[in-house]
Amino acid sequence: MARLLQHPLFRGNMIRLKSRRLCKTNSNARCGGGGGDEKGCGGGIASEIKWELRPGGMLVQKRENAATVGEGMITVRVSTVSHWHDISIEATSTFGELKMILSMVTSLEPKAQRLLFRGKEREDADFLHMVGVKHMDKVLLLEDPANKERKLNALARNQAIGNPCYTISV
Repeated sequence: MARLLQHPLFRGNMIRLKSRRLCKTNSNARCGGGGGDEKGCGGGIASEIKWELRPGGMLVQKRENAATVGEGMITVRVSTVSHWHDISIEATSTFGELKMILSMVTSLEPKAQRLLFRGKEREDADFLHMVGVKHMDKVLLLEDPANKERKLNALARNQAIGNPCYTISV
């Protein structure tokens, strides 16, 4: 592994890979772009493949259009017990950033929120596009049970203090 990281392709932050230019001919055979004429490759224009490094560390071919998953704005439908909210957010955002937006809408602190997607609670550091959240997918918002209990205890204490007079019958 150490020898692989010392390779010139992996030094520094940027990785530049050269790729062969491939194009189809009329006979469905492929020809390389080593020194031949590109028009000899069926008349098509060959392009160089661009690469990107994903947040998880995976090197993948870069997508060309911005409408694909992982790029641009998406709308996430967040459902609570009694309401639902349509939230527009970038697909490359995290669940923690989604919680921050939901705290403004629901007045529920991000620490007290639990977000579930596809039946699993998601961590704040998980990226929406890496988990598979797409446009108009549903995310379930639940209040943390410990927070609910704290609210009920505070409400019970306030009610006991709020009624200073008691009737005593003898």
